[in-house]
Amino acid sequence: MFINCKLSVLMLVLILGGQVYAGKIFGGNEVVPHSRPYMVLLRKVMSDGSIGHCGGFLLSEDFVMTAAHCQAKSYTVLLGVHNVNNKNEKIQQIAVEQAFPHKDYNNSSYINDVMLLKMSSKATFNDNVKTITLASGDQGALPKSCRISGWGRKDRNIDNMSSKLREVGVTLINDEKCTKGNMYCSEGENGPGEGDSGGPLVCEDNKAYGVISATFRPSNGGPDVYRYAKIPDYRRWIGSTTRNALMKVKRM
Repeated sequence: MFINCKLSVLMLVLILGGQVYAGKIFGGNEVVPHSRPYMVLLRKVMSDGSIGHCGGFLLSEDFVMTAAHCQAKSYTVLLGVHNVNNKNEKIQQIAVEQAFPHKDYNNSSYINDVMLLKMSSKATFNDNVKTITLASGDQGALPKSCRISGWGRKDRNIDNMSSKLREVGVTLINDEKCTKGNMYCSEGENGPGEGDSGGPLVCEDNKAYGVISATFRPSNGGPDVYRYAKIPDYRRWIGSTTRNALMKVKRM
């Protein structure tokens, strides 16, 4: 992804003086197979017919959450994946019936970078496919012991995505600009890689606190800042969107 956005239209960049890119895991290690049963590999078909991938996570038997900048012409949700090259894995492949990007998503600044996907059929829960609980708030303090997972590019010098699910720990930083943008932020060498966008930021109580969004590269040469849409700030939107979608189905 690594989308180099024009500085003139970047709200946060106007404040910080740098560049923002779509979620580009560097560092980290392969996870124990199927130890993150909520993880979703999202296969995207773009308008030009090309294939792309994003991360995501399972909220219920009907819904997956991902990043709004992962929008595409169509999607297939892959559940129960660890090694994408392992043909013996019992992977559930479910088409997406409808996408619900946040109505206030800004594709230049990546503000409100959250999206819900309603699957065309229900997920079947088992040891390798389970939901994750969403965080309801941080009580004014940053969550600790956070980690991110994905199949994205694991090295800055390698273009291909990782065939196996990887994970790396990140430490959230206090940043007023992130707070005002309904985000959490981390910085340093380790962080999400290209293809990890939409995956969850999971913290100490094994709840999802954020959605992997974008990377901010300061113009002063400082460390990259990785941004995550702050889930506690979107709980009301998540609840109303999923309820309305299910009610619509019942009325049909």
